[in-house]
Amino acid sequence: MPNDIAHFAIHADDCHRAKAFYEKTFGWTFVPWGPPNFWLIHTSPGAAVHGALQERRTPVSGRGMIGYECTIAVENAEATARAIRANGGTVTMAPFQIEGVGTLVMFEDTEANVVGAMQYQQARS
Repeated sequence: MPNDIAHFAIHADDCHRAKAFYEKTFGWTFVPWGPPNFWLIHTSPGAAVHGALQERRTPVSGRGMIGYECTIAVENAEATARAIRANGGTVTMAPFQIEGVGTLVMFEDTEANVVGAMQYQQARS
């Protein structure tokens, strides 16, 4: 399995304002899914990378998420967490199961960028 970027998330203080911006600026469409203030993003038909718009959260030491969060599809989240540590990264959220999706590990790379690595339950299309 290639280790391709599989998902991105836009974190927003005002989700409705952000949704309107991306709809108007890029023509993206949004489908409500899951918790309040969470939408799936459709950038184009058949897009290889899937996205989400969600309320800003605080995954690392009290700092709010700024920018885009990328998630890399991996075959084994536990092995990936070990490799992150071995190569100078920091695991900020140990691998945890997201029901119906897979196992996610969050980490900071060597440049303090926050990234996710997901062991998906099913193959991504």
